[in-house]
Amino acid sequence: MDAVVGEQRNVPRKRKTWPVDILVTDRVELEAFLTSTFLVAVAEIGDKTQLLSFVLAARLRKPWPIMAGILVATLANHALAGWLGRLMAGLVPAGTLTWIVGLSFIGFGLWALHPDSLDDSPRLHKTGAFVTALVAFFLAEMGDKTQFATVALAARFDALAAVVLGTTLGMMIANIPAVWIGEKLAQKIPMKAVRMLAAALFVMVGTLTLWGALRTAA
Repeated sequence: MDAVVGEQRNVPRKRKTWPVDILVTDRVELEAFLTSTFLVAVAEIGDKTQLLSFVLAARLRKPWPIMAGILVATLANHALAGWLGRLMAGLVPAGTLTWIVGLSFIGFGLWALHPDSLDDSPRLHKTGAFVTALVAFFLAEMGDKTQFATVALAARFDALAAVVLGTTLGMMIANIPAVWIGEKLAQKIPMKAVRMLAAALFVMVGTLTLWGALRTAA
């Protein structure tokens, strides 16, 4: 018995690192949230979904239900996109995934240089402005660069909630003024400069991602 107690006393105690682990996790989530918010907020300016916000505001003239519809549609759409990103991260080898994500961001940068346009006018639903905005915005966001950016961000960062909340906030930052102010806002924004800024940000994130892959490989 004494020998067992002695052995237990000689066993080195594990250092409690949980505060450090929490801080590291919070730092990763904060980086994911801030990157997602800023990147999508800039990319959304002049995007077809922002153009849709202008049209909805002009036709429905009910800003609160429109904004609520945009919020719910974005959360649902980007939650799906983020889930796909995390699924891809689990299926693709880490090294290959980093290159895919990095090159995707650079591709988004080239995409951002192209002026966007709204294909069709949104269909008005008898149920009201909220459902009209929700359905129209969800469908318009399908296949859009901000949705693909959410997939890539979720694959890059192991912080699904932070990415989805960040991209959603970025969308709302760009679309709330569009709903309240309308097309007058579009006339005052230097769209070409914003597109160039969005392109530069996407390329920068892509380059940093690829640089990280090269350093890891070395």
